[in-house]
Amino acid sequence: MSAPVMTKPATDNAVKGGPTVGARLTSFMPVIALVALVVALAVADPGFLTERSLTAVINTAAPLAVLAAGATVVVLCGGIDLSIAALASLSSVFLALWLPSLGGLSTLAVVGVAAALGALQGALHVFLRIPSFIVTLGGMSIFSAIALVVSGAGTVPVVDDAAISWANMYVAGRVPTAVVVAVAVVAVLAIVIKVTPLDNYIKATGFSEPAARLAGVPVDAVKIGAFCVSGACAGLAAVLLVARNYSGSPTVADSLLLPAVAAIVVGGTAITGGHGSLWRTLAGALVVTLLRVGLSTVGVSSAYEQILYGAIIVVAVALTLDRSKVSIIK
Repeated sequence: MSAPVMTKPATDNAVKGGPTVGARLTSFMPVIALVALVVALAVADPGFLTERSLTAVINTAAPLAVLAAGATVVVLCGGIDLSIAALASLSSVFLALWLPSLGGLSTLAVVGVAAALGALQGALHVFLRIPSFIVTLGGMSIFSAIALVVSGAGTVPVVDDAAISWANMYVAGRVPTAVVVAVAVVAVLAIVIKVTPLDNYIKATGFSEPAARLAGVPVDAVKIGAFCVSGACAGLAAVLLVARNYSGSPTVADSLLLPAVAAIVVGGTAITGGHGSLWRTLAGALVVTLLRVGLSTVGVSSAYEQILYGAIIVVAVALTLDRSKVSIIK
């Protein structure tokens, strides 16, 4: 019997530890874009750097950041949730209708119902093996229709907002409570994911679902949980919107879908899953909000916002797409 041939390890081709310069630069791109936008707006309008203007910007970005944070978890798992805006609009109607009878419990009820609807979509995606794009596209249509029916196709005013007045308060008289809530949501999600096995579970599911299953990752539970978190964040975003507008509406959050997706991809989260950061999504939400402010500052009509968001999404996906996971682009 011949002796086995021992091959020399290919040390020359070994992958060096640590991220590459390009990866590091990409991870800082949301912050770089944010700083560049602030500087550009300050030059275009010297009054932009006042406390009042900056507070208005971050307060405007708060509901978008909460909405995008929940959807980021789904994207990290390799899915997509197109129903977040419609679910937030439906939740706003529920909140306006339930406030008179439930009072302070209405916020918990709305977030709970939205989380359950998100989990239901996740279950349909997992157990019926329907692509998340199709499930949430159908969910978007269903939620919008239910919101129209329940609200009578009109705005539902909030007569007594005492139970949600906390969303309009200021911490230390300067920082809006809505901003604190948005940062807290991102922080809690990021910490829970980081200090638990969820970090590895989510990344493994996003990178390669078949490999994750072979490794013993509870992929189905992870994906359903991600949709549940996305739904809960949509419900919480609705609370912030109702507190700001003093009413619920079947279309109040519909315009936030594209900005939320833009915030996620601008934040560097790969649309194919497995790579990204909740904190960078927060920076992405600020970038998208500042772009909206910048358009009005330089005199560009708001009608061009959708064109801008579409262009941002295409460019950001082109930069973050992991083509090694997609052999054929369709």
